[in-house]
Amino acid sequence: MANPTEVLDSAATIPGETLSRVALSPQAVALLQKLWGRHGALMFHQSGGCCDGSSPMCYPQGEFITAEADVLLGLFDLPGCGPLEFWMSREQFNYWSHTHLTVDVVQGRGSGFSVEAPEGVRFLIRSRLVEGFRPVGG
Repeated sequence: MANPTEVLDSAATIPGETLSRVALSPQAVALLQKLWGRHGALMFHQSGGCCDGSSPMCYPQGEFITAEADVLLGLFDLPGCGPLEFWMSREQFNYWSHTHLTVDVVQGRGSGFSVEAPEGVRFLIRSRLVEGFRPVGG
C-alpha cells in the first residue's frame, strides 16, 4: 500500500521526458484501490471542455477508446492493483502542457459515467505550473 501521506507520481510516458506530469493524492489512491476491487483494472481520461469534461473520468480499462486525438500523460503502478493509465485529449493537453496535475478526491457527485459517482465523491484535478514541460510535438 502507498504511503498515506505522499502523492503517487506516474511514470513519464511522453517520449523524451523524464519527469512525471501527473500524480495521485493519497485519497485518490485509496479510492482507486477500492474501485479496482469492484470494477477490475481502471483508466483515466481527461477531455476538457465544459460540464463533466473538466473533471478526470475514471473508467474500467478499455471501456473508453483512445486514439491519435489523445495523449498518454502518465502510467501509475497502483499499489496492490496494477497499471493505471492517465490519458488526456491532445487539444486539452495543448492548454495544460506546462502544468503538473494531481488527481484528488472531493465530496459531491461527478459524472454518472465515471466509476466513483455512486460513492458520493468525485475526482478533481489540481494543477501547478512547471518550467521545462513542452507541448507534445513542440
